[in-house]
Amino acid sequence: MGKIKIRCFSTSFSKEPSMVPWISPLHYTKATSPKPDPPPPTTTITQTLKNPKFTSHESAIRLIKREKDPHKILTIFKKVANQRGFNHNHSTYAVTLHKLAHLKHLKEVDSVLHQMSYETCKFHESIFLDLMTHYSKSSLHTKVIDMFNSIQPIVREKPSLKAVSTCLNLLVESNQVDLARSFLLDSKKTLDLHPNTCIFNILVKHHCKNGNLESAIEVMKEMKLSKVSYPNLITYSTLMEGFCKNGRLEEAIDLFEQMVSKDRITPDPLTYNILINGFCKYGKVDRAMKIVDFMTKNGCSPNVFNYSTLMNGLCKTGDLKEAKRVFNEMKGVGLRPDKVGYTIFINCLCRAGEIDEGIRVLKEMEEKECKGDTITYNIILVGLCRFERSYEAFEMLERLSYEGVYLDKSSYRIVLNGLIKLGDLEKATGLVGVMASRGFVPHFATSSELVVRLCEGGRGDGAAAVVAVLVPMGFNPDVTVWSRVLEVVCMGRRLLGTFQVLDNLIQGTKNGTI
Repeated sequence: MGKIKIRCFSTSFSKEPSMVPWISPLHYTKATSPKPDPPPPTTTITQTLKNPKFTSHESAIRLIKREKDPHKILTIFKKVANQRGFNHNHSTYAVTLHKLAHLKHLKEVDSVLHQMSYETCKFHESIFLDLMTHYSKSSLHTKVIDMFNSIQPIVREKPSLKAVSTCLNLLVESNQVDLARSFLLDSKKTLDLHPNTCIFNILVKHHCKNGNLESAIEVMKEMKLSKVSYPNLITYSTLMEGFCKNGRLEEAIDLFEQMVSKDRITPDPLTYNILINGFCKYGKVDRAMKIVDFMTKNGCSPNVFNYSTLMNGLCKTGDLKEAKRVFNEMKGVGLRPDKVGYTIFINCLCRAGEIDEGIRVLKEMEEKECKGDTITYNIILVGLCRFERSYEAFEMLERLSYEGVYLDKSSYRIVLNGLIKLGDLEKATGLVGVMASRGFVPHFATSSELVVRLCEGGRGDGAAAVVAVLVPMGFNPDVTVWSRVLEVVCMGRRLLGTFQVLDNLIQGTKNGTI
């Protein structure tokens, strides 16, 4: 290090060029802090589009997909079109219309569609199928037909049978019977339509949905006369489900046998599940179990849904022993129960009074990373309260709130009813306050019962507090409840409390809640 310093001083007086630059000692005497890194450059949409680099169709699509503001979407759409040599294509129009429809900016959708009609590029009808779905979800059913009618002028081709079946199915699903009928008649005239199996299946579903099973059977007979639309698995499954929902189980079985023996159509687990559910619904679980045995023997392994449906039927009949056997069999064949399967089994246990076993299964469920929902936890809460373990339910309610589990108003109402049934009015009153702070209102009957029981116990202050909390939330107690509260407060010679109760009564009357 010393040699370097000597060289520096010596070279400073030399005429030769210095190999090491001279550094002033003052540089080290001043405290210097490193300069902060400059902030990363922020690029806005406008800056990106002003960039002289050409924005390709792929880049424009990526920009539009990222945007959530419809006005910015349209800004991007218009600015990229101003580039020399750029013309919008099917993909840029498709993503723009999808985003605008998803954000429910329908006027802008109409504007872009109007612009499409002047374009010379080739479009595909998939744009309009997507828009039909959006309009159906928004209950704008006439717009669904409008989108169908826009296909031919803009795509410059007749709508395919897929487009017809999509439009018809959306109308049937939305229960727009008259629109569906008129649409089908118009399509037959204007498009020279020859319905395929898919369209016939939609008609079968339509009739089954309206309980007109005889008309559904007639449609299937018409399908058998056609060479291009013979009934398939969906046809039979839809009909069987219609018969099962109406309690015509034997006719559903006849259809099943006809499908297998005459038409040689192999049923899948979903078709079997229709029959299993139908028999379970009407309490014929023994027949449902025979169907499961039949499907196993014929090479169709039951899935989680089949086992869950069967367990649900066994739960309704109170056959816990068989429910346990089915649950263990499901796990024994290597199937992993899902949230529905676990919840149904927990319900079986809790209804039979095996609450601790139900809680154990809930823990097993969580260990398997299968998180329960509000229904699952409410079943446990109901079981605890039904068997006079409301204190445990109350503790569970508090614990779950801190564990990030979502609980709805039913959860709190279950525990509140249990506490009132046990006679713990103090905890019940406290829980009402918690419910009110979270926007949950107890049932009218429960609230009235709590107020009356507080009055009967001489707790006028508690009754007045409950009324004061619940009246602004819409609680409308009858005159006898109000009279009882006033009577108890007056007996305690609490004039201030009496005036507060009267104020609540008057305020509730003014607000229209009383």
